[in-house]
Amino acid sequence: VARRLSLRKHPECHSMAGGKAIEHLAQTGNQELLTFRLPMQQYRNCDFSFSGLQNLVNNAIGQKEKEEGIQEGEILSCVKDVAAAVQHAVAVHIIQRTYRAMLFCIKNSLLPSKNATLVVSGGVASNQYIRKALQNLANANDFALLCPPPRLCTDNGVMIAWNGIERLRAGLGVLQSTAGIRYEPR
Repeated sequence: VARRLSLRKHPECHSMAGGKAIEHLAQTGNQELLTFRLPMQQYRNCDFSFSGLQNLVNNAIGQKEKEEGIQEGEILSCVKDVAAAVQHAVAVHIIQRTYRAMLFCIKNSLLPSKNATLVVSGGVASNQYIRKALQNLANANDFALLCPPPRLCTDNGVMIAWNGIERLRAGLGVLQSTAGIRYEPR
C-alpha cells in the first residue's frame, strides 16, 4: 500500500519504511472516510489473508486518483485518510483472527487455565495502533501480551536472537552440551 501511495515521495515519509510511513500518516488521518470490507469474513477459521484487502485498497486509490485528476505516483490529498483506513482494516482483521485462535485454544484446552500469554512479534508488533488493539484484546480475555520492543520487531535475526535469550533465561529448550550435534554450514 505504501508503494502504491508513493509514500517515498511524501515529504513526511521519504526516509521511512512502508509500514512505518502508513502508521505515521494514519495518526492524523480519518479512518472513517474510507471503509474497506474485511477479508475472509465467510471463513470461520484463524487464517489471515491480506490479498483481497490489497485489491480493494488498490481500486480505491485508483478511484481517488481519478476523482482528484492525478496520475498514479502522485500524492493524493487524502493520503492520510487512506493510510488510517488501511491500518484500521488490517488491525480489525488481525484482531478477529487472533480472537478466533484464542477461543480455539481455550475450547481445546491448549492453553494453561491461568496466565495465558499472547505473543506478537515481527513488523506487525512494531505498529503501535495494532499493538494497542492486541493489548485490548488480550486484556478483555485475561491474556498477557508479550511483544519485543518495537526496535527489535523488524529484523528477523534479532527476533530469533531475542527468542533465544528469553528461552535461555527461562531454561527452556537449552542444550547443556553441544557434543553429538552435527551441522553442515551452507
